Amino acid sequence: MALQQCLVLIKPDGLAKSLTGNIIASLSETRLKIVGAKIVKVSRELAEKHYYKLKDEKIKEHGLERGTQLFEDILKYIKGEFHTDRVFALVYHGEAAIERIRAIAGNTNPEKADPISIRGKYGRINSQTQVMENVMHVSDSEESAKREIQLWFRPEDLTETIYPTKEQKAPGKEIVWV
Repeated sequence: MALQQCLVLIKPDGLAKSLTGNIIASLSETRLKIVGAKIVKVSRELAEKHYYKLKDEKIKEHGLERGTQLFEDILKYIKGEFHTDRVFALVYHGEAAIERIRAIAGNTNPEKADPISIRGKYGRINSQTQVMENVMHVSDSEESAKREIQLWFRPEDLTETIYPTKEQKAPGKEIVWV
């Protein structure tokens, strides 16, 4: 099995419900290494970049078809306008990290998730907004993981170099993703 990285976000509803410890304890079953962790106040710009694929979709795969308003509600959700204004971002590293974490997290739609999965136990679909409050985000592919990790973390935020970096000369010598 190949070494992989995976971004995990414990979303605002997970933090508001004090589920951080439960989620991390469940994820510890994977025996993967955490190489990055931080609390983030999510800006609209970060939220839009993270959910860029949903901007023009009607999110049919999840059975939700409210288009633009649903996209706006998803942005409000991740920014914390329904719960708390923080997200706990983590980077896991190890063999088959994405598959192992996604198995414990469960289906993105909490109503379709196995009841013993994290999303099955703690998630819900908000009846007013139709937003899936599924307590966590997990990268779905190696390509997504790379894009998402580089969006949420700077190279120096991680305890290991997991992707190529370079030193940027101006101003003040900064390490950046290649």
